[in-house]
Amino acid sequence: MLIALIRAMRPKQWAKNVLLFAALVFDRQLGNPTAVLDTLAGFALFSLTASAVYLVNDLRDVEADRQHPTKRNRPIASGALPVPTAKIVAVILPLLILPLAWRLSPAFLTILALYYTLNILYSIWLKHQPIIDVLVLASFYILRVGAGVVLIQVERFSPWLYVAMLFLALFLGIGKRRAELAATEGSGRKVLQFYTLEFLDQLMIIVLTIAIVTYSLYTFSAPNLPENHTMMLTIPFVIYAIFRYLWLVKVGGHGEAPEDLLFSDRPLQADLVLWAATIFVIFYLS
Repeated sequence: MLIALIRAMRPKQWAKNVLLFAALVFDRQLGNPTAVLDTLAGFALFSLTASAVYLVNDLRDVEADRQHPTKRNRPIASGALPVPTAKIVAVILPLLILPLAWRLSPAFLTILALYYTLNILYSIWLKHQPIIDVLVLASFYILRVGAGVVLIQVERFSPWLYVAMLFLALFLGIGKRRAELAATEGSGRKVLQFYTLEFLDQLMIIVLTIAIVTYSLYTFSAPNLPENHTMMLTIPFVIYAIFRYLWLVKVGGHGEAPEDLLFSDRPLQADLVLWAATIFVIFYLS
């Protein structure tokens, strides 16, 4: 049952929460032990909050999941995790998280509560609304970045990163919908009936173009960066990551679960490692 509970909490999805470390890295505070520990604590609480959301969603959809060819293997739908146990954990987790989040930062608690509430609204209603569904998906990424910002005393974190992250998140969300539509031909999520591949392709081109432009502007216009503009060296890595993901969606037929690509696509993994290493060298060794 414990293994089933861990599976139901979907720890693989916690990879998205590394965005909480953006403020720590880009504000050059990796050498600040207090900031690092606070961000690690925030990462843990954010991950547990996400797990609580997954439990609530699976409890709501348990009957539908049991009729689904693959979702019926989920712990709650398959019976590996009893419904009463899942309900108890889904209630206990937020009760434990809230006071701990308050101790870290009242602002962090506010963002965490907003993330939880927005997820529930998304599950119940917002995911069925065209355009709004991808905007809400993108907002989850922005909230993660914002949660990391309020956990530390930022001094050099540029607003340009919010803008770039917004369009990168929209790119991922639209790519997710396109992959779902291509795989199911509109017979999957209800919202897919409002989309066409051509429309989603146009949206992807728009947001990926703006994402590249805004990140590029950050690398040479943000006031906190090295004066020699070496951050511009990271632009090719961002371009490759975007192009690689676009290729995986449109040619490889992937993208329904963007986070899974982080664990499976070696070229994308290598690119992200090189991007992170370049930023570390520029910020901390140069």
